[in-house]
Amino acid sequence: MDISQGPRSVLRHPGYLNFAASRVFSSLAFQSISIAMGWMIYDQTHSAFALGLVGLCQFLPMAVLTFVVGHVADRFDRRRIGLICQLIEAVTALVLAVATWQQWLTPSGILVAVTVLGAVVAFERPTMAALLPNIVPASMLQKAVATSTSLMQTALIVGPSLGGLLYGLNPVAPFAVSALLFAVASFNVISIRMQWAPSKREPVTLASVFAGVSFIRSRPVMLGTISLDLFAVLLGGATALLPMFARDILHAGPWELGLLRAAPAIGALAMSIVLARRPLESNVGRKMLLAVAVFGIATIVFSLSTNVVLSVAALLVVGASDTVSVVVRSSLVQLLTPDEMRGRVSAVNSLFIGTSNQLGEFESGMMAAALGPVATGIVGGLGTVIVVLLWMRLFPDLTKVKTLQG
Repeated sequence: MDISQGPRSVLRHPGYLNFAASRVFSSLAFQSISIAMGWMIYDQTHSAFALGLVGLCQFLPMAVLTFVVGHVADRFDRRRIGLICQLIEAVTALVLAVATWQQWLTPSGILVAVTVLGAVVAFERPTMAALLPNIVPASMLQKAVATSTSLMQTALIVGPSLGGLLYGLNPVAPFAVSALLFAVASFNVISIRMQWAPSKREPVTLASVFAGVSFIRSRPVMLGTISLDLFAVLLGGATALLPMFARDILHAGPWELGLLRAAPAIGALAMSIVLARRPLESNVGRKMLLAVAVFGIATIVFSLSTNVVLSVAALLVVGASDTVSVVVRSSLVQLLTPDEMRGRVSAVNSLFIGTSNQLGEFESGMMAAALGPVATGIVGGLGTVIVVLLWMRLFPDLTKVKTLQG
């Protein structure tokens, strides 16, 4: 099917608007509730270690459940899995609202809630990612991914601000509003119109559970794309050191730090809008590699900058170039994977993304303690560029990917 034969906007495609609304409302709620829980646990404990535990409790369920999640997403109706996840999230948020209202909520209770949400998100995100190709034709997939990315970036910008604003008004408010947003998300996910026939249910064996890993390893283009993103984020994680750069290098205050934090998301949002309007139509493999190299170079520029304006500009480029990689990777993963495998492959992809983000922040923090933030950023940016050059040799098929059309 040619794009010109379909709806002009992917948002007009039957089912896609409900899909996008479900993801956006769920992301807004999760971001809002995460900010509120982080603020509350620090307010109660005044402990950086407790804040670290919040991140750990979000990540560990994903790491533990990845292979179970993929198998479930490939055996059952993905809309129903999304519905169950978002209803559990709504109930959890409502319990947190009541516990906050009654002043029952302790740091231990917050960590339990974070773990529950982490486990549910471990199911929700790869399942929803695997659902998209069941809604739009392959010829519209790149536009659909780019549009989803722009909407999710908007949620990433608005969600934390919403959570902070609501918490300032009343500590109960972010949890109560998040419960409502999760409920709206669940209504949208079950309203998605799609043509979906359950795949033949394989017996649950060790081989079937780990089939996603085997599938990715057998496809050099997919393995190269996913691993490129993993190492680029691991090495180029200087943005995790923004408070250090703002205070010690740029001599900036809280307002400038907020602008620095928002810059990558704003750059990502702008690029995703461009890609939704003008999808990549040729040499997408080379363009992805170039974008990751630009990501590394922009990281170096940011690390060397002593001017807030230049730093913000570099971070805008960081976000924009990363989005090119995200859209190409997401589209390739969906196009190269048969429907009966999409849940397991999406789960592995989600684990790679989560691991790179978490370990990238950890790696940057450890290196900054030894070398300082500037040297850490320069080394990370150079490392990213070197990885691109190395991947061109190790995965030559990446440079041969011409189009994302199905």
